[in-house]
Amino acid sequence: MHNLKQLAGLSLALLLLPVLASAQTARPATPAAATYVAPTFRLTQAAALELAVRARAKAAALNQQVSVAVVDASGQTILLSQGDGVGPHNTEASRRKAFTAVSTKTPTLLLGRKARTNPDTQNLANLPELLLLGGGVPLRYQGQVIGAVGISGGGGAENDDLIGHAASLPEAGITTP
Repeated sequence: MHNLKQLAGLSLALLLLPVLASAQTARPATPAAATYVAPTFRLTQAAALELAVRARAKAAALNQQVSVAVVDASGQTILLSQGDGVGPHNTEASRRKAFTAVSTKTPTLLLGRKARTNPDTQNLANLPELLLLGGGVPLRYQGQVIGAVGISGGGGAENDDLIGHAASLPEAGITTP
């Protein structure tokens, strides 16, 4: 029995030897890596689900049902959910609002108002994926935009914006502007 334990210990040591050796010889990133590679943060599905829960709670406080979209930093959809009784067009609107917010790093209510008053940005409304209606809100973590939430069906642009801003996880460092 004692020899069996020794053999198991020796086998484990032999298995770990390459791992330990590579850990000791790993080199720090080259200075060039800092120029060409940037660390990023990604929203998880669990975060997207909790953001939707918080948005729906705010909507319920306003006696509203909403469609909710959560996208990652590259605009890819993580979550898309249609609220009970909310028109089907609101689901796509919420996705486009979230995409617009992450793409421009700006809440869509503010972006839409600026676009209407500034001749240089009025054409933003003509880009096919952008939707300049309130309800899209970027999500930030450690100063980086890591995604966005989009809300539609909350009873108007101001309500959608208010609900979108409620979708944050400050205890995890995920905030809205």
